[in-house]
Amino acid sequence: MLLNLPKIYPITNVRLCGLAHAEQVARLIAGGAELVQLREKHKSPREFYADAVEALRVARELGARLIINDRVDLALALRADGVHLGQDDLPPEAARRLLGEAAIIGYSTHNIAQAVEAAKMPIDYLAIGPIYATTSKENPDPVVGLEGLRRVREAVGHLPLVAIGGINHENAREVIAA
Repeated sequence: MLLNLPKIYPITNVRLCGLAHAEQVARLIAGGAELVQLREKHKSPREFYADAVEALRVARELGARLIINDRVDLALALRADGVHLGQDDLPPEAARRLLGEAAIIGYSTHNIAQAVEAAKMPIDYLAIGPIYATTSKENPDPVVGLEGLRRVREAVGHLPLVAIGGINHENAREVIAA
C-alpha cells in the first residue's frame, strides 16, 4: 500500500504537554492532523489500553487515523489504524502478519544503514532521526541532522519518509524542505 502521508504527523506525549491522550488527539485533529501516533512509555499496558480506547474513539469520531507506538498487541486489540515500530520492537514482518495488509506500519531508523535495510521490509513509511537533539527520549540516538535526512531521502526516496526528533515550530520548515 502506498501511504499518502500528511506533511505533519504529530505524536502524543502526556508528560511533555500534561494533557490526556484523548484530549491531545482531539486538539491535534482540530488543528488539522489527519494521522496521530499514540506514544506512551510510562504506563502499564492496561492503563495505556484504557487511554488508547478513548483516544481511538475521538480519532474515529473526528475522521482521523490513529496508530499505536511500539505495541502491536494493543494495535491489534484496539483495531487501530496501525503501529509505529522501533528497532527493538516486534519485526515489521511479524506485525504485518498480525495486523494485515491494510494496517499502517511505520519503522524508526537512526542512520542511513538502518534506513536502507528498513526499505526492504513490509512497511508503509520510514522514520529517520533524531534530526535535532530531543528531550522526549531518555537515551536518544546520535543526531542525524538535515544532511543525514537528505542522504536518507536520496537512498530510500521511493518510501514515504518521516523526520523525527527535536522538531518544533521554529525548525519545521527547514526539515520539510530537506
